[in-house]
Amino acid sequence: MEEEKMNLRLDIDVHKLEAEKLRKGKNKADEDLDSLKTDYKKLRLSMRTARLEKTSEQWHEEFKKKRTRLMDGK
Repeated sequence: MEEEKMNLRLDIDVHKLEAEKLRKGKNKADEDLDSLKTDYKKLRLSMRTARLEKTSEQWHEEFKKKRTRLMDGK
């Protein structure tokens, strides 16, 4: 009976340690996600400031217009 109690206590300790490890991992993941969101916002602001926020389709269309103008000699 005492041995069974000891084994149960050990099991509880192991589960507590595993739960704490998972909590720490989740906290780290949340911090990393927050950091990525902040970096993304800064990047978007920089792109807006530098006027680079166009989609690839918009860039392609602008390139086509400029190329057409150059080919026409204008």
